[in-house]
Amino acid sequence: MPAPAPTGPLVTRGTIAAGLHELGVRTDDTLLVHSSLSSLGWVCGGPVAVVQGLLDALGPDGTLVVPTQTGDLSDPALWSDPPVPAAWWDAVRAAMPAYDPLITPSRGVGVVPETVRTWPGALRSAHPQTSFAALGPRAAEVVAGHATDCRLGERSPLATLERLGARILLLGAGYDACTGFHLAEYRIPSPLVEVGRPGQVGWERVTEVSITSERFDELGHDFERDRPVVRGRVGAADVRLFPLADAVAYAERWLPLHRPRAEDIAHPRA
Repeated sequence: MPAPAPTGPLVTRGTIAAGLHELGVRTDDTLLVHSSLSSLGWVCGGPVAVVQGLLDALGPDGTLVVPTQTGDLSDPALWSDPPVPAAWWDAVRAAMPAYDPLITPSRGVGVVPETVRTWPGALRSAHPQTSFAALGPRAAEVVAGHATDCRLGERSPLATLERLGARILLLGAGYDACTGFHLAEYRIPSPLVEVGRPGQVGWERVTEVSITSERFDELGHDFERDRPVVRGRVGAADVRLFPLADAVAYAERWLPLHRPRAEDIAHPRA
């Protein structure tokens, strides 16, 4: 039986760049991109063509930024997909390699960010679990100063991107992937949690703000209803383009109303 024909549409480096220009991506943009390669269609050149198309759209004066998170550098006691036996936990903690921005692969963010991470000239931020990689003239400024005890807050690239007037591009990805919303969690009363991870001198524990993407889809739906969001398609992918600062400001108002903390529910204010 002959193999089935690939499902389209045919997507190329050129059609990606043209589609992004049509949506309004500018040649001097600083763009935080969340992406899904499989949503685009049949991409000639795969993730390399996607990165080339993004860089073509941005031009030499634009800066491309992607999340290169490493959630696997975490406490094995919390793993669920898949879990590991409790008898292994101490050994895993002792043997887990520490984060190295040059060689630690990203995980759970897709193949396009991993392609950016390994691109010639790419720079990567220092946080061992929630790093970002960047290409372009503002890359060094974006990734600098990412505090190792601030996953996605004021001392992370998200705050720098906000200051730089960056925009977010959801390229086939949903609002549940929008890391910009997390910056709002640092600006509203949020609980603290102890986070375990491998360090340079053994297993370490640090105190971080608790973050979750719970209800980000609903947040994004309301944001898109109430604020200007450019919508279109590149290949078969739904695409959204909007200022990061707008998304953060909206989330700061939305989250306390729609995702109250458990203690707020148990002890409502008079």
